[in-house]
Amino acid sequence: MNTEWIAAATRLQAQQQPFALVSVLRVQPPASAKAGDKALVTADGAIHGWIGGGCAQPAVIKTVRAALADGQPRTIRITPTNETAERTLGDVLEFGMACHSGGTLELFIDPVLPAAHLTVLGDSPVARALSVLAPRVGFTVAVVAEGATAPDFPDAQTVLHSDDPASVCAALPAAGFAVVATQGRRDLQGLKAALALQPSTLWFVASARKAGVLKQSLLASGEDAARVAAIVAPAGEPIGAQTAEEIALTVLVAVVAARRAPLAATAAMTTTAAAVLAPTPEPAAAKSCCGGAAKKAATAVAVEAPVETVATAAPKKSCCGS
Repeated sequence: MNTEWIAAATRLQAQQQPFALVSVLRVQPPASAKAGDKALVTADGAIHGWIGGGCAQPAVIKTVRAALADGQPRTIRITPTNETAERTLGDVLEFGMACHSGGTLELFIDPVLPAAHLTVLGDSPVARALSVLAPRVGFTVAVVAEGATAPDFPDAQTVLHSDDPASVCAALPAAGFAVVATQGRRDLQGLKAALALQPSTLWFVASARKAGVLKQSLLASGEDAARVAAIVAPAGEPIGAQTAEEIALTVLVAVVAARRAPLAATAAMTTTAAAVLAPTPEPAAAKSCCGGAAKKAATAVAVEAPVETVATAAPKKSCCGS
């Protein structure tokens, strides 16, 4: 049994790198792979393990890249044909390959994505609640707060005791998501440290009025105008939250929504495309008792009238006079 992929998976997970585990489900000979063979495949096309020869690899790599982009697993079938083709058959994506070896492979591609990263800035009740809740929905959490200690945030992967922007950038990865929950204690410093990380989205737990004042201070200190304008405040979803834990929950809902945005957009596009492509049935022409089509005006009245009105209305004369 080839176990090269196991060592590669351990290494890539430690490096927080995405990959896909590809498993051979079924084989129709002649083929060099057999059911149960596995390989780890990265977005750059590196293959660790064995899932068949060169004919299968282009289709696998292409599908792995798509799976890593939206996080969704896929089943593909690679079958011999005279010309390269690609089509969807139910929940299976079939690739035609003009290879001399022949044989058919069916493979399952399962993307493995690193945990999303959330940086929480501040040592407030909301910040502490966020550091507890976020790891339970798949985030690795780093906490940045002046004077913070690891025992204060036992669920956080990293705790930094300084909010100096240069120190924060040196210790934490860029991108990811950030929430400033300083709540009156070193607000401006926390925002500057968060902006230095250049997160994909930055939330600030504060009122719109307070956020406006601090944004002006950030601009006056030379911060990038576009990044300052992109700060989301107030943070969280409006559900009437009152306690620190409830506020943290509303903020986390917004963070999860931002994390899943690419997948939600893909699903929405798929649904819209299906609706556009679906044939629209032609309405059947309403017929009178004479067998002819009823007048459009009469049809419109019938459609718009409430059910009760139709049920109690006096019988109308037909075009035949009956």
